[in-house]
Amino acid sequence: MRSWRSAQGLRAAGVGVAVLGLMASGCGGDGGGAGADGKVEIRYSWWGGQERATLINKTIALFEKKHPNIKVKTDFQDYENFWKKFNTQASAGNAPDVFQNSVAFLRKYDDKRVLLDLSSQVKAGNLSMENFRAGLEKAGNVDGKLLGVPVGGNTFALVYNPAEYKKVGVTPEEGWTWKQYDEATEKISKNGKLAGDSGPGGIMYLYDLVLRQHDKAFFTEDGLGFTEADLKQWWTDNYDRTRSGVLTDPKKAEQVKPTSALSKDLSAGEFTWDNFLVRYTSETKTPLALAPVPTTDGKRTGQYISSLMLSGSARTEHPKEVAEFIDFMVHDPEVGTIMGYDRGVLSTTEQFEAYKPTGVSAQIAEYEKKVADNVEPITPHPAGADICEAAFLRIGTDVVMGKTSPEDGAKQFFAEAKTALAS
Repeated sequence: MRSWRSAQGLRAAGVGVAVLGLMASGCGGDGGGAGADGKVEIRYSWWGGQERATLINKTIALFEKKHPNIKVKTDFQDYENFWKKFNTQASAGNAPDVFQNSVAFLRKYDDKRVLLDLSSQVKAGNLSMENFRAGLEKAGNVDGKLLGVPVGGNTFALVYNPAEYKKVGVTPEEGWTWKQYDEATEKISKNGKLAGDSGPGGIMYLYDLVLRQHDKAFFTEDGLGFTEADLKQWWTDNYDRTRSGVLTDPKKAEQVKPTSALSKDLSAGEFTWDNFLVRYTSETKTPLALAPVPTTDGKRTGQYISSLMLSGSARTEHPKEVAEFIDFMVHDPEVGTIMGYDRGVLSTTEQFEAYKPTGVSAQIAEYEKKVADNVEPITPHPAGADICEAAFLRIGTDVVMGKTSPEDGAKQFFAEAKTALAS
């Protein structure tokens, strides 16, 4: 890592999966009209576990109580199965009226004419884009269209073991550098039973931040914003640090999945989204904390606020009701108190101020307050970004395991990315 940082200068929030191609959809509608009771029915789908479903169903009951003319039919799956089902529905022109989405998929599905441009509903007064935190009101804007509305925000962080860092005399705080991170992880791996870090080599979002610190980016409007030589150096550094024991043995990390290597006390830190602290602390008795991403110059982290969003179907027959539903879900204070930080720190001030976080959630809120002044705009991901993310993780893992060389891995990634971004 040091050579990359001195010369030129990732686990993701949700690992992208290669999704099926979609047939282009028109702008008609097949969402169904009002029922015999005069109510309009809209379909709402999301990914997540049973706990998220329980919370969302409570918010839907609240919405239907306050909007008795609208009935919401629900469906949820785990991440991978959600996208498989969604692709089948969208290919048939039958996507849910409103659904959970993320920035990685906006351009992809807009290119396939699946997403509803909500701009007209904002103008009509059915959806407010006021009172969003940290510039999140812009997160769903792509090419002048409003394709998604954030329900929660998160940013990257180092989830770490404070006790282990204290032993080596390093405090990971705002403005700390990659040199300090390198020194800390090396000392931890030498002085204790833990590796210094779980291993960042395959985390696309972290590599993006490293690139941004050097005035580059993982994605640009034209494709990839870095070279094969850049990536070869990144993976060489990670391979060398893995072999020396500074980073967790990738075979051991694979064995404990889906639990993180950090939660299993295999490492003293792991780069991931800040709201993952909730999950990680539930997996271990070891106290954990959040630290900002290290910097090259002591100032710039390259961090941005990402988010889960709600999007509408371009084929819905009920754009007004879809907009009213989204508006309620992102602005109603009681919805905020119900959902908490399940999908990230609440995106609007109404909900952020209504929810009083405690414990781990309070740590996440405090962390986002500290980094909020230094976050940067996010670059909309191109169509095929999800396939690139999956390839980066897979090939990066092969490199640190020694299954392929950093040079061959970089060549393979660029070949696969070229195909994905051209499709």
